[in-house]
Amino acid sequence: MKKKIWDVYAPIYERSMRANRKIYTFMYDRIPEMIRDKEVLEVATGPGLLAKRVAQAAKRMIATDSSEGMIAEAKKGHCPANLTFEVADGTALPYADSSFDAVLIANALHVMPEPEKALSEIDRVLRSDGILIAPNFVSHKAGIGSRLWSGILKIAGIRFEHQWSGQEYLSWLDACGWQVTYRQKIEARIALMYAECRRKGVT
Repeated sequence: MKKKIWDVYAPIYERSMRANRKIYTFMYDRIPEMIRDKEVLEVATGPGLLAKRVAQAAKRMIATDSSEGMIAEAKKGHCPANLTFEVADGTALPYADSSFDAVLIANALHVMPEPEKALSEIDRVLRSDGILIAPNFVSHKAGIGSRLWSGILKIAGIRFEHQWSGQEYLSWLDACGWQVTYRQKIEARIALMYAECRRKGVT
């Protein structure tokens, strides 16, 4: 995914996501309980919609995106005092090993040509007992609404590199070394598979 596309898309991203209120309401309620009093990193924050709503529960939170345009949008408006926005490539994070208790990456892995690189970097910066929260759009061609929205995004230059079903996405996470400890599929314009994960072998 070229950063320039996301720079152009940044000013209208929030409006385009309004039809997915059901998805965001679920995450706004669930995620704060999972990151409470933790040091948190968000990868691919976009314009910071999620970060601004959940950061107050965290000890501190850094929200990143590779798009300068997205980060410029994220910095607008009110931000919790413990939240910082930074430009960073999710496949080459500028943070030390074992820096965070939780890493959040929402609705981004499916647009990455090599999402395994992002998971590898997340594994590196996450502490041994840390949690990965990785909700992601799935079943892009499951219904008329999903196919129509996917087509509109494609015309706009936003390509879905991976079009997993919900189960395929969970299986992919498992194959990458992550044990899914909680999951919830939420039906919307494009369905979301919400997943909380730990490294395999860690209880």
